[in-house]
Amino acid sequence: MLFGEISEIRDETPHSAPLNMALDEVILAHAHAPLLRTYRWAREAVSFGYFGKCAPLAAAWPGREIVRRMTGGGVVPHGRDLTYSLIVPAGHAFAARSPRDVYRAVHETLGSLLARDGKAAVLASPPELAGSGVCFESPAEFDLVAHGRKIAGAALRRTKCGLLLQGSIQEIPDVEALRTRLASTFGAKVFAENFTSQQLAAAETLAADKYATREWTMRV
Repeated sequence: MLFGEISEIRDETPHSAPLNMALDEVILAHAHAPLLRTYRWAREAVSFGYFGKCAPLAAAWPGREIVRRMTGGGVVPHGRDLTYSLIVPAGHAFAARSPRDVYRAVHETLGSLLARDGKAAVLASPPELAGSGVCFESPAEFDLVAHGRKIAGAALRRTKCGLLLQGSIQEIPDVEALRTRLASTFGAKVFAENFTSQQLAAAETLAADKYATREWTMRV
């Protein structure tokens, strides 16, 4: 277990890609305890890292919503995956860990969960060569790999408010069954939470003013 206690927002309402990103940022800004959010997409989407380039993605992923994350990492397709965000406030000891330690701890935890379902996965070694930029074609150190294919990756951002890790688990036959057990794998005690009306309103404004804008999407 990574945490003695963790809150969970099991977000059952499918959201647009900009709103999903905005909700994570708003939750991070108000973080007071470790929190896991799992969420859905209104339609198939592609997210890409803060330092990535948007221009090639429209042709590579036609018909999908494209959104820049506030975290790093590469290109991640969404819609059939289990997408989650782990948020830890700045005062918590876990938030002070190095990025390598965070990735390793989270993916070791996910690996143990998948193993209980009979899906063997191992932590990836550091890549010898640069990949394509498509996150699930290029395993990074401590990603989860099964039968030579990456099935789980994550990207991290640390701010004065705390730590945000946005992750995706792919090629899972029963995403919903895994979703119901994810929080209890991270924390010994799980407390259900939901967005406040103020948080949801703030996220809708942030989605419109930032994540849905050309200025943000095309910034690099």
